[in-house]
Amino acid sequence: MEECIFCLIAAGELKACKVYENEICVAFLDERPVFPGHTLIIPREHHENLLDLPPRLVSPFFSAVQLIAGAVESGLGAHGSFIGINNRVSQRVPHLHVHVVPRHFKDGLRGFFWPRGKYADEAEARGYQEKLAAAARLIAQMRTHQNT
Repeated sequence: MEECIFCLIAAGELKACKVYENEICVAFLDERPVFPGHTLIIPREHHENLLDLPPRLVSPFFSAVQLIAGAVESGLGAHGSFIGINNRVSQRVPHLHVHVVPRHFKDGLRGFFWPRGKYADEAEARGYQEKLAAAARLIAQMRTHQNT
């Protein structure tokens, strides 16, 4: 397996413009920012995507994401931020990373980066709602059993 570039950054073996780090994660500037200040937050442990992140790391990891979002706004005078994660599809580096992109009103970025649509009707929306709710219940039950 090829060595993970983000693991090398987390270990301090590869240079990055780090803006924050703790025992759980490292945050550094994206080399190809959407806007200046675009920051990536990665867990130090190698986990390919959000679904692989152990429950014990979810809260401390996302506390760091929240901290960086606040830093982007207060430190850069941004009006807000866009926070995004790719899971597998469009994930250039197969190591979980969260994008925090500074946003300003009228910055030219429109909503999400892809076209939006609508459900055909309420029944179609309800069908997706039911499928997702059932899957969420099943995953929650599995997690409960894993933690006992």
